[in-house]
Order: sequence, then C-alpha cells, then structure tokens
Amino acid sequence: MTHAVPAAVQLSRQGTLSALRRLPEYLTIWVPLLLSAGHLVSFALWTIWVSFTPSTLLPVSGWVGLRNYTSVMATRNWTIAFDNLLLFGSGFVLLSLLIGLVLAILLDQRIRGENVLRSIFLYPMAVSFVVTGTVWSWLLNPGLGIQKLVNGLGWTAFRFDWLIDRDMAIWTIVIAAVWQSSGFAMALFLAGLRSVDADLVKAAQIDGAGPIRLYRRVILPTLWPITVTVVVIQLQFAITTFDLVRALTGGGPGIATLLPALVVYDFMFQRGLLARGAAAAVLMLLTLLAVLLPYAAWQYAQRRKAARA
Repeated sequence: MTHAVPAAVQLSRQGTLSALRRLPEYLTIWVPLLLSAGHLVSFALWTIWVSFTPSTLLPVSGWVGLRNYTSVMATRNWTIAFDNLLLFGSGFVLLSLLIGLVLAILLDQRIRGENVLRSIFLYPMAVSFVVTGTVWSWLLNPGLGIQKLVNGLGWTAFRFDWLIDRDMAIWTIVIAAVWQSSGFAMALFLAGLRSVDADLVKAAQIDGAGPIRLYRRVILPTLWPITVTVVVIQLQFAITTFDLVRALTGGGPGIATLLPALVVYDFMFQRGLLARGAAAAVLMLLTLLAVLLPYAAWQYAQRRKAARA
C-alpha cells in the first residue's frame, strides 16, 4: 500500500501533463466546432420561431400557427419549385453517379496521363457555382453559344434553345450541375475501386469471370456504401441549390426553373414576407432531414453490425 499511492499520484500527474500538452489541439478543434454548431442551431431555431409569427419586413412577436406554412404550400411558385426539385434532383443524382462511375472505372485501368486526367475531371469542383452558372448561360444561349456556333458552320436547322424553352430549361441546370459535381463522384468511386481486395479480383478472374461480369458481380457490389454516400451528398446539394440557378436561369423563363431556395429568397428579399420565407426555409430543412436521418440511421446500423462482427 505504501508504494501504491506514489504510483497513483505519478500517473495522475502524467495524465494532467498530457492533457495540458494537448490543450491547444482541443482548443483548435472543439472551439470552432462548438461555435459553428451553436451558430447553426441558434439560427435554425430563430428561423423556426419566425415562421410562426406574422413578421413581414422585420421580425415581430406573435403567433399565427401554421398559417405561413399553409400559405407557402398553397402558392403556385412552391408547387412548381418542389416539382422542379424532384426532376432536377433525380436527373442530377443519377447522371452524376453514372458519369462519375464510368470515369472512375476508366481511370482505374492505370492509363497513361491518369494524374492529368484526374485533375481535369476534378477541376470543375474548384469553380464557384456562380461562375459555372454564368459560363453555361453563355454556352446555352441560342444567340451566343452552341447553337450559334453550329449554325455558323452551316447547319442552319440545328436548334439547342433549351435555355428559353419552358419545358427543357430545367435540364440546363441538370447539365451544369452534373458538369460541376461528376468529378466529386468520380473521386469517391475511384478511391473505392482502389480499395477492392486484389485477391478477390484474382479469384474471380481465375474462375473465368470476364470484365463485365467481374465488375457487375464482384467489384460494384463492394461500392454500395460509397454509392449511398454520394447519393446523400448530391441530394443535399440539389435541395439547397440556389446560386447555380440564380446565375444560369434566374428561375426562368418565367418561373419554369424555380427551386425551393429561390422561393425562400423571393419571399424574404423581394416580397418582404419574412415569416413566409422562414416557413419555406423550414420546409427545405424538413426535406433535407428526410434525406439525412435515414442515412444517419443506416450508418448507425452499419457500425452496430461491424461491432458485432
């Protein structure tokens, strides 16, 4: 017993010194993290509170229940915006997944100039969405871009006027978004392909599996967790898209390419209906949670399954 106390004291001192040495690390990580979390939570709660008030230009106290929510959902703009979100989200996610996977498979063949090609494919991620929208608005403008170029080459019957076509304008946003984000999907898929067990691939090849069967039966199933991650991240982008649409179409022609974020902007900053804009923002948050919560539950189930194994 006489030797146990000094040893315990020594261990306590070592633990204290170790904690003090790591204090700068804790401060560097946790202080910004807690401030960011506090900022997000506080503004989310404030937005929710405003959505239940009769606020217009400035926030005011009061209680109107769900009136702002019913008013927002009854407007034609919100209905069109949500329909556009479903169309844009599905087209954007599917195309970015497909293109990203194809690019990853091609780069996984260890081709010459892989580093250069990977940089080219990833480059659009470094460009802001405003710049992307502006450049694509030039390219898709019938009087400036692709259509004018092809017409100038002699093909006068060629038409590519989706930007001013109410039925096709939403697909111009899909094109620009896919160009911007396919490199991100490619990077994740490529990392997954490079992590596939080489022995598993060799065993399948020994059994006579050709390239198509090898990818379909062996390699692609192992990419399922990465696929889910890419889908969730891309859906988050689709739900919150604002600056790309603002720069590319401005929500037009007319209101043909409205998305929920533009409806929030319209209510808050153009019409001066703060409470209705807050209600629209909360509806966007609920849509985002409908994507994130199942993903979080799936991740938790996967961790529990791995822990039991």
